[in-house]
Amino acid sequence: MGMYGSWLRVSEAELARAKDDLDWAYGLAERVSEAEDDDPPGDPRCSGTDKAWHALQFLLDRRDFPVSIVYGEESFIDLPDDPEEALDVIEASGADWGYGPPGYLTPAQVVEAAAALAELTEEDLVGGVDPAELQRAEIYPTVWDRPGELAWVAHFLPGVRDYFIAAAKNGDAVICWIS
Repeated sequence: MGMYGSWLRVSEAELARAKDDLDWAYGLAERVSEAEDDDPPGDPRCSGTDKAWHALQFLLDRRDFPVSIVYGEESFIDLPDDPEEALDVIEASGADWGYGPPGYLTPAQVVEAAAALAELTEEDLVGGVDPAELQRAEIYPTVWDRPGELAWVAHFLPGVRDYFIAAAKNGDAVICWIS
């Protein structure tokens, strides 16, 4: 058990429908994910970063990455600033996909993310990073006192890059969530 960062590539029409019906979008994510479990690797619509999502966002933020690929830049629902009120809104909306509502990236934001990822190497991502920084920042999962954990996060980068480049080439939006 744990918290997992996930993505679903959607067409602009599917994104428009998701904005009107998040239950439909959640069902789509489940159907696509289940179908891809049985398919050979290729050009997946679903992808993710396992438990490395928080560390990936932390490392990208350190580099002033232009797009929040983990959480998304856009929201499906408006949340108040007060955490308790936000929980009430999430509960009332039924938009909790595991650890809160999903966000999304527009096709233009996906293109921007893909271009920035194309320039980023694994060495760039973790270069100059002291794992103690992640420990101090309480980055999930709390494993940063063990050797090799930064390399574990970095090993996701090629797959993330390929996923966003494929999404950009296809003109897709990306729904982002933590489950």
